[in-house]
Amino acid sequence: MEEFHKVRRLPPYVFEQVNRLKASARSRGADIIDLGMGNPDLPTPKAIVDKLCEVVRDPRTHRYSSSRGIPGLRRAQANYYARRFGVKLDPDTQVVATLGSKEGFANMAQAITAPGDVILCPNPTYPIHAFGFIMSGGVIRSLQVEPDDGFIPALERGIRHSIPKPLALILNYPSNPTAQVASLDFYKEVVAFAKKNDIIILSDLAYSEIYFDGNPPPSVLQVQGAIDVAVEFTSMSKTFSMPGWRMGFAVGNERLISALTRVKSYLDYGAFTPIQVAAAHALNGDGADIAEVRDIYHKRRDVMVDAFRRAGWVIPAPAASMFAWAPIPEPFKHLGSLEFSKLLIEHADVAVAPGVGFGEHGDDHVRIALVENEHRIRQAARNIKRFLASSAKQPNNVVPLAAHR
Repeated sequence: MEEFHKVRRLPPYVFEQVNRLKASARSRGADIIDLGMGNPDLPTPKAIVDKLCEVVRDPRTHRYSSSRGIPGLRRAQANYYARRFGVKLDPDTQVVATLGSKEGFANMAQAITAPGDVILCPNPTYPIHAFGFIMSGGVIRSLQVEPDDGFIPALERGIRHSIPKPLALILNYPSNPTAQVASLDFYKEVVAFAKKNDIIILSDLAYSEIYFDGNPPPSVLQVQGAIDVAVEFTSMSKTFSMPGWRMGFAVGNERLISALTRVKSYLDYGAFTPIQVAAAHALNGDGADIAEVRDIYHKRRDVMVDAFRRAGWVIPAPAASMFAWAPIPEPFKHLGSLEFSKLLIEHADVAVAPGVGFGEHGDDHVRIALVENEHRIRQAARNIKRFLASSAKQPNNVVPLAAHR
């Protein structure tokens, strides 16, 4: 039977192949150390859970909630932006709560995209950045570029070679998967370019609070006039270890927020009210919970970089995010990221995310998530050390799983 049109536009989900291999290995009794999915393992702070339990006892909170977010939650997010970035937002017109930043991106794409609209998008990038627009009928023009002096020339080429003129530009710093960080000066240049060329900026700032070396990552909305063209998405999943709670936000340009709010009003009734109240409680906190989460990821990063280096795999230390963007070791680079990821599961009992799942330009890397404790990270390094040593002695015995089929 022929696939539906929108499903046909989506490629096979690369990560599902790795997930199947993980499940198969575990069914055989293998102890797989899963550094693949960015699924935080840390518990949600007790005060946030206690607030949820307190509110959920009130049966009035069990009714339909507000799709755009209850007023107290939107005020809490606006206050967070004022404290953290010095950005003033109107909680009634410039803030909307989303069911995580992923849903926010997808519904924003639904709200603003006409068939054939061109979107400028980094490659590699988090899949929803591209596929949210593809599912909405848009066309992606990939930008294989870092947040440096080459970015504006890449945007200029994107403008010159796109018909129709691009509608929007996706930004994601700190980046998932590459962990790159952008400066405020970079954002100033991009905002000036967007205003000059009448392009919308959609910024994913989900990892703004997980940083290690230097100053906190900025928001694009800190740039004067950015709110004329930009919307920014944030998430509580990583900052407060609340991934399953599905709580995020879109903030910024009033017209764009209004469009997103209108689409959402047809699709959902918002998160469960006790979750929204607990989320507001978290945002109004003193920041101690955020600092504790940041410190844990910082220690894991240092352990991972050191242990993997000792194992024979040199990985650049990420300055931010909960990920490392790891170049595939030279003897395996010709295999590509998916086959190398399969080898790690089969021969080292370690799961990572294939870089190709974030775009074809990521195929010479894998993404390593810091979602296991320090002991497990060191264990993963020992497994990888044995795998690398074995493959160096007997290279013909290390064959990608695809060859066994």
